[in-house]
Amino acid sequence: MLENQTPRPGQARGYAAAVSAAIFLSTTAIFIRCLTLAYAVPALVLAFWRDVFVVIALVPVFAVFRPRLLRLPARLLPYMISYGLVLALFNSLWTLSVSLNGAAVATVLAYSSGAFTAILGRLLLEERLGAAKVVAVALSITGCALVAGVAEPGSWRGNLAGASVGIAGGLSYAGYSLMGRSAADRGLDPWTTLLYTFGFAALFLFIVNCVPGAPLPGSSETLKDILWLGSSWKGWLLLFLLAAIPTVGGFGLYNVSLSLLPSSVANLIVSLEPVFTAVTAYILLGERLTSVQLAGGAAILGGVIVLRLFESRRSSVS
Repeated sequence: MLENQTPRPGQARGYAAAVSAAIFLSTTAIFIRCLTLAYAVPALVLAFWRDVFVVIALVPVFAVFRPRLLRLPARLLPYMISYGLVLALFNSLWTLSVSLNGAAVATVLAYSSGAFTAILGRLLLEERLGAAKVVAVALSITGCALVAGVAEPGSWRGNLAGASVGIAGGLSYAGYSLMGRSAADRGLDPWTTLLYTFGFAALFLFIVNCVPGAPLPGSSETLKDILWLGSSWKGWLLLFLLAAIPTVGGFGLYNVSLSLLPSSVANLIVSLEPVFTAVTAYILLGERLTSVQLAGGAAILGGVIVLRLFESRRSSVS
């Protein structure tokens, strides 16, 4: 049976959760920029501690208020390990893409995930791929490109390896979205999913940072470098806030949206993130939006509106 032939209850909550996830995730760049500028934390070391602090933030809250969220059925353990590996892979590929392509191109390539998720969702999860979703994919990709500034001369001066890594990052993000949808279909609570995926991702990133020999770009050169921030309590606090606010809030709400919406729809809505990032940068850092970026934001919003109108119309005629 095709998914979502009849509307799922809680669809409006799914849209609200996905938009809220985009807002939370959009603050990630602000925290990371502060950490990299003030402390020069290697990217994969930062990603490792970000995942660790997500687990540290969630475990005591779950233990006190909702202990059942700590329980994972043994039969699902292999699935969650593979899910954590996909998350670690996405984090690593995203970091490598930024180092090879620059932030603008890497952002666009990462948000190619919207197209990948729509196509793979149709092939693997039998999600609907109608005209409205195709239009939303096109608007989303176009909007992300404009917001990221790739229309500017010289922004695509990457090489084949860099482009390949960036596209692989988008594909891995699509994989994360599809596995989140599959986890919801298996009856897993989205917050339990968040805890275990980030826990296993932290384990994999720790292994990557400890691999002897030539390190990956952005990884620790020695085991000692994992404690990069040393005694800087302000740096550790900022890193903890990165995990507790945009990561727990963003990925948690995204997982909630995946439990209520098709993965392709949730992924497309979360592509609002670069729009919110641009607005946040304008408010906090004084970075002004260009007319091209405003047009890109309008395109992304247009894609979400197309999806919402299509789903509302389908609900009314069902």
